[in-house]
Amino acid sequence: MQTASPSATTLDCVKHLIGFDTTSRNSNLALIDWSAEILAGHGATIRRSFNADRSKANLFATFGEGPGGVVLSGHTDVVPVDGQAWRSNPFEAQVRDGRLYGRGACDMKGFIGVALAHAAQFAKAPLRSPIHLALSYDEEVGCLGIPVLLSELALAGIRPDGCVVGEPTDMQVVTAHKGGQAYRCRVHGRAAHSSLTPRGVNAIEYAARVITFIQDMAWKEERQGLQVEGFGVPYSTLSTNVISGGNGKNIIPAECEFFFDLRYVPGADPDQFIERIRRYITDELEPRMRARFSEAAVELERIFDVPMLDAAEQGSITLLAKSLLRPHASGKVSYGTEAGFFQGAGIPTVVCGPGSIDQAHRADEFVALSQLHQCERFMQNLVERLSTAPAVDCRTEQAMAATAE
Repeated sequence: MQTASPSATTLDCVKHLIGFDTTSRNSNLALIDWSAEILAGHGATIRRSFNADRSKANLFATFGEGPGGVVLSGHTDVVPVDGQAWRSNPFEAQVRDGRLYGRGACDMKGFIGVALAHAAQFAKAPLRSPIHLALSYDEEVGCLGIPVLLSELALAGIRPDGCVVGEPTDMQVVTAHKGGQAYRCRVHGRAAHSSLTPRGVNAIEYAARVITFIQDMAWKEERQGLQVEGFGVPYSTLSTNVISGGNGKNIIPAECEFFFDLRYVPGADPDQFIERIRRYITDELEPRMRARFSEAAVELERIFDVPMLDAAEQGSITLLAKSLLRPHASGKVSYGTEAGFFQGAGIPTVVCGPGSIDQAHRADEFVALSQLHQCERFMQNLVERLSTAPAVDCRTEQAMAATAE
């Protein structure tokens, strides 16, 4: 049986998007300008918002008139390919064996490409509620762009009825994901010759104590913490993922730095985790360190904070998204997205997009052509739905979702 494939227009859009090297360290302006040209060419109203030095931009495009509507949201940046062994140029998309390969193919230029390919259909449809397209910058380095975009929308008085964030979910409707925080811990000790240990304060050893404390917390959470059904890992997790320190094999290190990650389930309080770590540092470690060197210290700095998503299973956007899929399925995921930011801004949100998260961030990242085709059907059904109903109506959606299979 032949695998369903997307249209040539969709393939061309996704391939073109992959051709922009929008690794987070780079500007995304060329991609934004190209996307804006397509959307404006079909009559969309375009809004841009920028980072501080205007090297990166968000884009918000609207088809149709009136209040409300549905947002299709995606981030434009991708993770680096440094050190990865790709079979082909990651920024030159290739189709092989029913898959489209390239950096960002599933995370998440596939979804964006499908949306751009439907600009003409969005423009021609007799929409009774608007369709919005939101493209953000710097999601991969802490979701830096989406708060700027949402702030601009609030100032403009734009309040959509709902949002679909198109992260890769195999086109299943995701109603919940964990919140995520990342921290930098800097340990400041005192250097000394390794034969004179009493004269130094070993920053690596004290960093190791903090790391061990974090790991003990993680083990306890796994055994005794809040468990939430539906997640692949149903409890909150902590992990130390990067560490650096020391400058000589015979020198007691004065500095050590490490980064750790917290992923918390709905119902858990992230502040409680961090407060326990802070208390351990201030009550136990720093007094011991300062007994030898008064200026010794441990600094803890939060470097990003991605809110969790916890959408209502019978909420309007959940039921709408399910009604657009045949068959429909829903679930929860452990990774984070920009969906929690939309929810925090009062916009009901779910996550649904082509491809598998298992392929994201890896060498030879790909999205199955059948997934792009399924996403096309999702977009087409959305256009039909918003052309026949004036707004997102929970009762109508519930009836549609119940008969979707």
